[in-house]
Amino acid sequence: MLHTPSGGAGSGTAARDSGLMSIGAVLNALREEFPEVTISKIRFLEAEGLIEPQRTPSGYRKFSPGDLERLGHVLRMQRDHYLPLKVIREHLDAMERGEAVPLPVVGRQRTGDELLEVQEAPTVARVGRSELLAAADIGEAELEEWESYGLLVPLADGTYDAEAVTVAALVAELGHFGIEPRHLRVMKAAVDREAGLVEQVVAPLKRHRNPQTRALAEARTKELAALTTKLHAALLKTALGVRLP
Repeated sequence: MLHTPSGGAGSGTAARDSGLMSIGAVLNALREEFPEVTISKIRFLEAEGLIEPQRTPSGYRKFSPGDLERLGHVLRMQRDHYLPLKVIREHLDAMERGEAVPLPVVGRQRTGDELLEVQEAPTVARVGRSELLAAADIGEAELEEWESYGLLVPLADGTYDAEAVTVAALVAELGHFGIEPRHLRVMKAAVDREAGLVEQVVAPLKRHRNPQTRALAEARTKELAALTTKLHAALLKTALGVRLP
């Protein structure tokens, strides 16, 4: 739940007579739930058409309570569902038109304190190339570049695993911070090594003739994937000396 600051003086507080808020006041209101949010992030979301704050004659942004609530929805859908901005924008616009629309589901989602959780709801097993481009809001040239670095790999029939949508969205989001696809090759190489380690552990179970044992192999793979992901996140936090949600 987002709480609007109660008042104060200066450019970083809400305008008393109008109920509008400066970008600094919005930042303070959001930071309780989204400690990593920055003014640059808010401006970027405005540039992408996710919010449309009013402007004073001198050009300063003024945000309404509705703008603040919309920002919270955007940041929450990015954090918890890894949805591309285009999908988030379309979803929120539909809600504002009064349409009852379910939250789009792509790839995997994060809930609560868990960094990675396999969805219980069924997801689309594969997506086509055009669907991936649209969902990730990227162009053909970008997709080809990401494929050249092994970040996205099409299946034999030219389609992609549904998880590719999540990967594409995250690669695009990192790009906003100046982290280019070529920089991510080291991460891809590390993931491949981790996957190889997990495969070694579950390989004997996968080769077993008993269907129950093979089912156990799948469950064990998911469990190990979650554990290695959490370990990776913990090691990264330790290396950077930061606390992440």
